[in-house]
Amino acid sequence: MAITELLIQSTLKACIDPNTGKDFVSSKSARNIKIDGNDVSVDIVVGYPAKSVMADMQKLVADALLSLAGIGRVTVNVTSKIVAHKAQQGVTLLPNVKNIIAVASGKGGVGKSTTSVNLALALAAEGATVGLLDADIYGPSQPQMLGISGRPESLDGKSMEPMQAHGIQAMSIGFLIDNDTPMVWRGPMVTGALEQLLRETKWSNLDYLIIDLPPGTGDIQLTLAQKIPVTGAIIVTTPQDIALLDARKGLKMFEKVNIPILGIVENMSTHICSKCGHEEHIFGAGGGELMAKDYHVDLLGSLPLDIGIRIQADSGKPTVIAEPDGKISGIYKEIARKAAIKIANAGLDHSAKFPNIVIQNT
Repeated sequence: MAITELLIQSTLKACIDPNTGKDFVSSKSARNIKIDGNDVSVDIVVGYPAKSVMADMQKLVADALLSLAGIGRVTVNVTSKIVAHKAQQGVTLLPNVKNIIAVASGKGGVGKSTTSVNLALALAAEGATVGLLDADIYGPSQPQMLGISGRPESLDGKSMEPMQAHGIQAMSIGFLIDNDTPMVWRGPMVTGALEQLLRETKWSNLDYLIIDLPPGTGDIQLTLAQKIPVTGAIIVTTPQDIALLDARKGLKMFEKVNIPILGIVENMSTHICSKCGHEEHIFGAGGGELMAKDYHVDLLGSLPLDIGIRIQADSGKPTVIAEPDGKISGIYKEIARKAAIKIANAGLDHSAKFPNIVIQNT
């Protein structure tokens, strides 16, 4: 049987990306098909970071092509290409930042900052260039979670170089003040500080910037929604009814300002006793799933109440770094991939393609 491009395309159309549920042809992932006699090569380009699953996708496509009668040598190259996606209407993207993900919760104490840092590290582990902005001016926690001390440098006297840790770029008010200095500031000062931290940091070619928001729906969240180009938001909650009540408010706030909800992360979903292995739903069961169903958004994943997550974050080596091949790191990576896929399926940002119109007197 002759090997033709039509035959290759029909074979690839039957190959479903296990991460997106779409075939590689209709998703325009299959590119650069080359046929040399009976030898075939094809590039698979996905719009999300996928380092830990690239080998599986490569095998999936190669096995499908090798099943064709008369096929010779098969070469499959799988790569990621992350592009900028549009944010709220009227808000232009930041230079050197393709996509901004806000991580929020209506209530404090649900593990939002721990989730933020592990998601940032998970995206980086999957092959993306990632930054993390600690937007909690009153209670910055990312310096300790990332194990960073010291002050950011300013090479040009106008902007700050981001701090570096575990392969990601980071900025926090915590880098600029002493640990025991309280931020006794009113709302306008806080929002001004947030904008400075965001815009005066020299982020370097970020695929994703994770913004770890303080809990609630106040000044900082409103500033973010009105002035900062957010690609999508992730809501962190526990299954507890009280936490879910506040999480729903956070979700509705983003909906009102037209920021897409990428999904919900349910933290502390179950507790497994470290001594006997007994599993117990301390904070209730199924709350995140019910909330996702009520608001027609995705439940990105559920994380257990595990002492290791807390110990690792407190020590400056979050779980994704401390146990990169562990079960919980796998959950964080899956959540990160799902969020990135949601972004990849969103509308592209075309602002850079429009010419500037200049009116001159002639």
